[in-house]
Amino acid sequence: MEPLSPARLYATAAGALLILLGIVGFFYGSSFGSPGTLDHTLGALRTNGWLNLLWVVIGALGLLLAGTASRAYALTVGLLFTVLGVWGLVLDPGASILGLLPAAGGDEALHLVLGILGLLAAAGTPRAVSVGGTPAGASGRGGLEADARG
Repeated sequence: MEPLSPARLYATAAGALLILLGIVGFFYGSSFGSPGTLDHTLGALRTNGWLNLLWVVIGALGLLLAGTASRAYALTVGLLFTVLGVWGLVLDPGASILGLLPAAGGDEALHLVLGILGLLAAAGTPRAVSVGGTPAGASGRGGLEADARG
């Protein structure tokens, strides 16, 4: 289990929020057709079945990874949501991202906020340190190699 960190808090809070939004969104709009059939969830978010499914999956991953790989989750989801938010702002109102996800509306603001918070949480969490004292996955001279040479 990871110690308490900004990334772990982000993974837990964002995961719970996204699962909640995704489940509530299915009550408003569960059409998996083209994004032409959209419903307004909670008044501001334009949703369809694909976006609700994306939110539930990413939220569930956040809750699952909160204790083991929260920094990687925060960085990956932060990048994904920042890209989705900027992409949605660039498109014309009523357009869709990849022909599946609705663009324009409150979704871009939500994606940008979650994306930037994820990047900040990843930046504010130190990298995991392995037993040899180097960052996990880093190569170099250390550990047993240095001891064997004397």
